[in-house]
Amino acid sequence: MATTCTAINLPRPGAHYAAAVRPDQNAPDATGAALPGPVHRVLASEVARAAEGARDGAAPRVLDVGGGSGAWAVALAGLGCAVTVVDNSPNALAALHRRARDAGVDGLVTPVQGDVDALADVAPDGGADLVLGHGLLEVVDDAEHAVRALAEATAPGGAVSVLVAGRHAAVLGRTLAGRLAEARALLVDPHGRCGPDDPLRRRLDAAGLHALLVAAGLVPETVQGDGVLEGWVPGSVRDGGPAASRAVAELEALAAGRPALLELAARLHVLARRPHPVE
Repeated sequence: MATTCTAINLPRPGAHYAAAVRPDQNAPDATGAALPGPVHRVLASEVARAAEGARDGAAPRVLDVGGGSGAWAVALAGLGCAVTVVDNSPNALAALHRRARDAGVDGLVTPVQGDVDALADVAPDGGADLVLGHGLLEVVDDAEHAVRALAEATAPGGAVSVLVAGRHAAVLGRTLAGRLAEARALLVDPHGRCGPDDPLRRRLDAAGLHALLVAAGLVPETVQGDGVLEGWVPGSVRDGGPAASRAVAELEALAAGRPALLELAARLHVLARRPHPVE
């Protein structure tokens, strides 16, 4: 009998997991200032690197594939990037336009209807300093093709950022919820799915994600978790005010790059570089 995959509340996303979806809504510190999540910090550092190497002060070029309504695009445009968002949903692109306009960065954000299967038709080869594939590899038919397309759209020396659902966090969450058949299916299925009704086509572990990127000719540089421990913090603690939010955020920042904790992350984040051609 096939296992039916159902949604669960564990791990419940905390502030930084939400920040991965809405990077402009991070946990506040004691002064009310935003604490950027680990993914945002890595991207901001990469943008600064691209800006330093740009000719004539040109804005860093970012390509956000499957960027939807533009949570990441608008945040990066706020850092001065020229961002192109490729998505196959007209409704998402309309929402992107509104979000960019409301943030005052619509002049830096370009929406393009398309998808990763024909990315070369809408994005030039090697045209971006930073290419995002966040929440993309879980839903495409061919993850290998998608990663190759992301790599080809990246300028030599530029970087690809991928953010993908983690297999083992899903296993643990369902185990703690008592859904053992689903947990077993997630663990043994080659694609990390819990049945034919699973809304995701795959979940990955760190080794599988690393292998995908290397096979596309990319060199992983940063490997970290997003939502490593905060999803397991009781809601009563997370909702305890600014001091509690800061404590959770600081714990998450410490845990994000710890290899032993990486597989517990709700999502896995890797920044990988496209090397310069060997002459």
